Amino acid sequence: MALSLRRGCRKLRQYGDPPHRAAPPKQDRGHGGCAVAGAAIAPRWRVPPGPCARHGTCAVSAVKPPQAPVASPEPSAPAGLRVLVIDDGAHRADLLRDELARQGHEVVGVIEQATLIHDCVLRLQPDVVIVDAESPTRDTLENLATLSAKMPRPVVVFAEDEDRGTMRRAIQAGVSAYVVADLQAQRLAPVLHVAIARFEQDLALRTELSHAQAQLASRKLVDKAKGILMREQGLDEDQAYQRLRKLAMDRGEPIAQVARRVIDAHELLRG
Repeated sequence: MALSLRRGCRKLRQYGDPPHRAAPPKQDRGHGGCAVAGAAIAPRWRVPPGPCARHGTCAVSAVKPPQAPVASPEPSAPAGLRVLVIDDGAHRADLLRDELARQGHEVVGVIEQATLIHDCVLRLQPDVVIVDAESPTRDTLENLATLSAKMPRPVVVFAEDEDRGTMRRAIQAGVSAYVVADLQAQRLAPVLHVAIARFEQDLALRTELSHAQAQLASRKLVDKAKGILMREQGLDEDQAYQRLRKLAMDRGEPIAQVARRVIDAHELLRG
């Protein structure tokens, strides 16, 4: 008997105690199968602890009931816009002025001569320009194009002309919205909203394009200056670039400006 006990103890020391398995958490059938005593669950929405007929006082994760979708409000133009009205033959400026004032906007001026567009925008600084016309005249479109190039603004045209050529010329002149129909008061706010949104998008694209063009022009200058240094001083491409970069760092100038000076000096010496 003693020999059997010693052999049993020796086996226990050799293999160790049997592993203990954790009992699976009990399932609470009263709360949809959630493991109340198991791992912590992070619910999206909790109710405060309260009395429970089965478990006493416990914190039970509850699911927030679905809610009906809320209808989004109708788009409206930003309040407090400064508006310049151009009466290009339709003679509805008074109607426009009254409706804009009713919507909380300020009509800073009404002009009838297209040649005054640039000066009035410069002096009055409107947020939006509205052109009221039966058909936009050539002078109006030319002055709008000049305005778009120098002082871009959202431009809305209310017209009666359905000619596609006129619409195309208006868009090319920088018009943000071209509306063909009778001028209706309830349409004014959505039209202004769309015109401003499109103007901001076009302006962002124009700025991005200008930045890309400037980067391309700078790269061309640097490449040309590197070629001059490679020919005149016997440098390879990397050495020529490092020379330009060092000159730019020493003088605190953009590398494109240093490259322009190298090109100008080379052309001056050749001349």
